[in-house]
Formats: sequence, C-alpha cells, structure tokens
Amino acid sequence: MNRPRRPRRLPSSSGDADRSPSLGPSPREATDRGLLGVVRLLLVALFVCGLAITGVVAGPALVAELDAYATSVTAADPPPAGERNPDLVHPDDPTSSTYDGTHAAFTSSDVEEFVHQKVNERRAEHDLPALEWDGTVASVSRAHSVDMAGEGYLGHVNHAGEGPFDRFHTVSEYCRGYGENVAMTWVDRRVQTEHGDVERYLTPDELADGLVEGWMNSTDHRKAILEESWDRGGVGVHLTDDGQVYATHNFCMTY
Repeated sequence: MNRPRRPRRLPSSSGDADRSPSLGPSPREATDRGLLGVVRLLLVALFVCGLAITGVVAGPALVAELDAYATSVTAADPPPAGERNPDLVHPDDPTSSTYDGTHAAFTSSDVEEFVHQKVNERRAEHDLPALEWDGTVASVSRAHSVDMAGEGYLGHVNHAGEGPFDRFHTVSEYCRGYGENVAMTWVDRRVQTEHGDVERYLTPDELADGLVEGWMNSTDHRKAILEESWDRGGVGVHLTDDGQVYATHNFCMTY
C-alpha cells in the first residue's frame, strides 16, 4: 500500500487535548470512598486529522450507591455491526470482556454494536451517511480502553506517549483522517448527568444509549460524531470486574 499523503486538516473546534480532566475525584478515589457521594462520568473528545489535534473535556456525571432495582429487565440483542475478527488487530486487544450485571449479562461486543448502531442513527438524523464498521479500528479502540482501565486514566495519550493516530499506525496506515471519543462510566450504579437526570444502566442497550447521549450532549464529542468526512469507525469497550466501563470510539477517513 502506498504511504499516506499528508492529511488535510478537518474542521475543528477550540480546546486543548492535552488538558487534564478536572471533573471531580478519580475512579480509584471513588472506589476508595465506597462509591459514596458523586463522581463525575468522564468523557473526552479528540478530533484528529493526521497529527493535528483538538479536543475538550466534558461530561455527564456518575453517582453513588447501589440500591434496589426493578425486578424485571429485558435485554435486547444488538444488530450485528460487521466483521469482528479482522486480519489486522492491535497486539494489545484482548477481544472481549464481560460483566455479570444485576439483571443482565454485559459483553463488550454487545455494547460496541449498540453504540455503533446509535451513532449511525444520530448521523442519519442529520442526513449523514452511516459509518461502516471497521473491525481493525475497533481493535485499536478496544486496546486503548483496556489500557485506560489498567492504568487508571482517561485520555487520548497513553503512558507510552502514543496518541490515537500513533496507535492506529501500529496496525495499518489506510486512514488519512482519524478521530476519537472516550468515556468512562459504570453499570449497576445510579448515574447522574450534568443536567441532573439520574440513569441506571441495567442492560447493554441502556449503557450504549448513555454513552452516545453523553457524547452528543457535548459540543466537541458531537462534532466528532457528526463529521461528514468519516466513512468508517470502530468502537472498543472494556468492562471491569466491578462494573466500571471504559469506551473508545475511533473514526476513520480512508484514502
């Protein structure tokens, strides 16, 4: 494959992608406090084209204690997104993770496919073409979510100094434009949005809804989702043993 041409810069918004989130205590601090009080649900948006980076921190918020839930919950099956076993994968992609929820079993693949569906629904509402599911891009996304969970951070640059475009280039070079949205939340906990609404993610469908709505309610996350130049994308979700969720959505513009 030919080496990529220097990417053109996509429309971007103000903000600093290197700025550290300051949205309340870290996930580990929240755990140490027994999940008492309010911990913000963190989201980070990054709009990338080649090495040109912009982004901001925004976020709905996450709440306190586990309490009584409804006695009956029906978990829907996600629509198949596309190829889940591509030839090209990130070496740090574990492929899957699970969490045994109070009323439904969560698998990373189910949440990923629901997020992909809901992002394309939002794009259709704005007369934009659907993103094609890209299993390789999803693998890169998933590897980043796993790294964030393991290292206890939320952001676009990992501890090795790699950004989204760098991580993709460890696998291939067919994207000339690249973008990223990142989020952290929990399942089986009450989640309070910045608007004061309280949500409980009891199924993969509800969790995906919360992730996409959180991104759509933030200017820069929304801009990344509704960028017309993207033609494919991949979602990578990691579920921890205690119900913490890290999600990465990478966007790709091919040559």
